[in-house]
Amino acid sequence: MFAVLTGAGLSAAAGLNAYIPFLIVGLLARFTDVITLPGGWQWIESWWALGIGAVLLISELVLDKIPVVDSVNDIAGSVIRPATGGVIAAATQSANALDHSSFLQDHEWIAFVGGLLVAGVVHVGKASARPAVNLGTAGIGAPIVSTVEDASSLGLSLIAVFVPILVIVALIVLAWALWKWARRMRGFARRRRDAEHAT
Repeated sequence: MFAVLTGAGLSAAAGLNAYIPFLIVGLLARFTDVITLPGGWQWIESWWALGIGAVLLISELVLDKIPVVDSVNDIAGSVIRPATGGVIAAATQSANALDHSSFLQDHEWIAFVGGLLVAGVVHVGKASARPAVNLGTAGIGAPIVSTVEDASSLGLSLIAVFVPILVIVALIVLAWALWKWARRMRGFARRRRDAEHAT
């Protein structure tokens, strides 16, 4: 159960920012005993993977805060975020010592598909809401919303690794926040569009 929650939490975090959970898993696996990745997944903790992940994280942190560019970044993220969610879920679920589950270790593809789906759903929510945020706030909201997404990805990743039982609560809060946020931004954009047509 804990392995599934860890994988789900990290996958959801990857739906917001692919590189934060990737680097957390890689760094924890490389420098601590919190995560011990199995043989086929040890490349995640290699220096080259961590280096590439760090460069991509820096570019994501910058690009995702620029209106319009963030939407282009989300198009690229449509492949990267779900794929990262799948990889991280498969790696951590098969590595999780709490469950002692040979089933998860023998069927990594199930974790990969589950992680891909969770990250994909979160990414679609994020990518769908972002144009409404940009339109509704004339671009001013992009850096604020992006910073909240990055902080949420970091927090969710840490919860998933260190307190996986709280992932259920975190995912419910994340789903509610994405729904509420998208609804509010669409309403704001609609009112702004109506005001522009009235003038």
